[in-house]
Amino acid sequence: MKKIMFTIAALAMMVSGFTACNSAPKADLATETDTLTYCYGVTTTRGLKEYLRQFDVDSTQMDAFVRGFLKATGNLSEADKAEMVGMQIGQQVVQQMMPHFEGMITANDSTIEFNKDNYLAGFIAGVQDDDHIFSVDEAVAMVEIINQRKLVEEYADWKAENEKWLADNAQKEGVVTTESGLQYEVLKAGHGAKPTAESRVKVHYHGTTIDGAVFDSSIDRGTPAEFGVSQVIKGWTEALQLMPVGSKWRLFIPQELAYGDADQGRIKPYSTLIFEVELLEIK
Repeated sequence: MKKIMFTIAALAMMVSGFTACNSAPKADLATETDTLTYCYGVTTTRGLKEYLRQFDVDSTQMDAFVRGFLKATGNLSEADKAEMVGMQIGQQVVQQMMPHFEGMITANDSTIEFNKDNYLAGFIAGVQDDDHIFSVDEAVAMVEIINQRKLVEEYADWKAENEKWLADNAQKEGVVTTESGLQYEVLKAGHGAKPTAESRVKVHYHGTTIDGAVFDSSIDRGTPAEFGVSQVIKGWTEALQLMPVGSKWRLFIPQELAYGDADQGRIKPYSTLIFEVELLEIK
């Protein structure tokens, strides 16, 4: 019982102290069931103070906590319900969403400041359908525009390096460039059927970026991959339909036919992808 944060007596004193201003219920231990119910209420508070500290609520603020508790557990008006939901969502925003967006905006750069008031003003405007600055759709579009510009600036050198690499590679003997910009080199000619866009294929592959970094390899895993021809990036979909079964090609896929400006972890935005692909079977 010593581990229970509030003893029965202490809780009774607290409840009686708030009765006048909060209409707190009074304990009536007339039966054993009443006593059991009351004790369950007490035991529910085990560890409560430690839990509340994550919300910056300490023991000096229990009066306010109890007022809110009684509101939430009583017969709430529609306005009270909306207020309580607003408080709950506000906590989630402060604890989860704002830190998330702050990290996205500052990217651990101490010279960039996250303006909390701007974020909250935008949130409230969105909730109230106040579009005198931006509607929700306009805000989404603006985020895309700003992030795209920042992305281009951040990866400008890498993008230019990849474009030059592709241009130089296209001049090499044995490299074929298709109308879409896909480049390929035949390492081993196959003589089987060619897949269609609706086919499912079995392949072995090894993928790198132009700097030689390996990002994926069924060969390293020792297990061929199976997938639909139309379920992969555009460069693969095009190349597979040109390859007879038994072929082994080296593909040079420009970013427009790969992941474009998306960050894929091991694959940076605007990356040219190089694959050695062996078409084993049409399933």
